[in-house]
Amino acid sequence: MENEKELNVKEALVDYDRYYTYADYVKWDDDTRWELIDGIPYAMSAPSRRHQEISIRLIENFLSLLKDKTCKVYHAPFDVRLNPDTKDDTVVQPDIVVICDPDKLTDAGCDGAPDLVIEILSQSTAKYDSITKFSKYRECGVREYWIVDPEINALYMHILKGEDYIIHAYSVESTVPIHIMNGCTIDLAKVFED
Repeated sequence: MENEKELNVKEALVDYDRYYTYADYVKWDDDTRWELIDGIPYAMSAPSRRHQEISIRLIENFLSLLKDKTCKVYHAPFDVRLNPDTKDDTVVQPDIVVICDPDKLTDAGCDGAPDLVIEILSQSTAKYDSITKFSKYRECGVREYWIVDPEINALYMHILKGEDYIIHAYSVESTVPIHIMNGCTIDLAKVFED
């Protein structure tokens, strides 16, 4: 729990003995982006320039690949309630999501597990994205979870098989398949180019 607290830059606003609900979350009106995992709030810092460049290139790829398809791509800030029909007070803002079920889309964002989630690591979120969010995405049934590491130009793709993820690692020289979209690939050399 100590490491999770490090992500909260506005500690004065957070009472760690309190459980926060989705109803609390929608009332927060400061300029900070927040996520809520199991009732614990996490403040999100602004992404780096490199993070943004990688995100834009990925979005461009997905926009091109999804043209004339039912799946939609969205980028942060975009609220995703992983378990809206339960008492699980979790709202995340992944860097990129692909949602193929239009019934999950609402004016506020997405209610339910996206088909694909992409998180681009930063020093402040690497552990959080790789452990805390990884567990929530697996538990909620996100079919494909990509963790992009800009420091070493690598992508760790997690494909849901049964109740667990099968992990595939790719380097900058790789062309990677998108498992939720048969026959579609992305060239990582173009995503990571400086």
